Amino acid sequence: MFYRHAYVSAYEQTPLTAVEAFAYFVVREKLAGEAIAVLPAYLQQAPPPVRRLHQVYPEAAGERALLSHTWHCYDAHVPATAEVLPRVLDAMIRTASILGARWCGFTNVQRGGALSSALRAAGLPARHLTDRWAAGITTYEHYLAGLSPRARANLRRNERRSAEAGVTTETLPADQAALDEITLLCVKTASRFENTGYHPGPTFGRFVTALGDLARVIEVRQHGRLVAAGVCLTDSTRFHTWTCGVDYAVDGNYSPYGVLFAESVRVAARLGKSTLEGGRGNAAFKRRHGLGPRHLDAVLLRT
Repeated sequence: MFYRHAYVSAYEQTPLTAVEAFAYFVVREKLAGEAIAVLPAYLQQAPPPVRRLHQVYPEAAGERALLSHTWHCYDAHVPATAEVLPRVLDAMIRTASILGARWCGFTNVQRGGALSSALRAAGLPARHLTDRWAAGITTYEHYLAGLSPRARANLRRNERRSAEAGVTTETLPADQAALDEITLLCVKTASRFENTGYHPGPTFGRFVTALGDLARVIEVRQHGRLVAAGVCLTDSTRFHTWTCGVDYAVDGNYSPYGVLFAESVRVAARLGKSTLEGGRGNAAFKRRHGLGPRHLDAVLLRT
């Protein structure tokens, strides 16, 4: 998803964090000239939302770094890693030096994946950043059947109570969604978790709109008032609950986040996606509701 042309192009046109320079590495087969790997990289320095990276690499805090993708991408990879990694690393180090960056490297690398294995084989140590959460999906009822009795009962009870409270849900293309309202709700929610700056004002709405068909928006309303919203991204097999906003000051004994989550599972199943990507954070809820952790690491090199 995060390497699709629409996503990379949207991020260059309307970056969601402070990016000083963009670099795009393309590795080609020597004789045929066919591209076998690509890597977008971004020169960054500002702490939010890179604050988490600086917590595990405190020696890099306050210094420029050329990073594989941005914090808004939680799935960094390089295709054909075993063949191209040495060349990619050499190109990143040289480019970082040209741009005046003291550091370069990879963030949000799934431990045990191809990139992770190749980095470890090259003798590069990784530091744990955070976890992202995912689950396999077939149908909504099959998903419910796989939960613990308590979690299953909680979702069904929340569905019943929200319906009694006049709650409705709607899934919309990005250009038909109330992105101004959604942005405000996402900003408010992010600030509760000290992620101020993750959804930068009107830029966020322009970015989501630029994603086109890759983005879908789930709106949860109570008597017309927006109480939860999720911006979701899709690729060929995965449904990404990429970011959300929730207002818990509602009328009725229900959780708007629970409504949004359940509807996300339903939409993923309707679209035929085999994996629900739950993003990072809120580990207790996600573990309780059948998602498993994918450990994400960072590997930084001093140039």
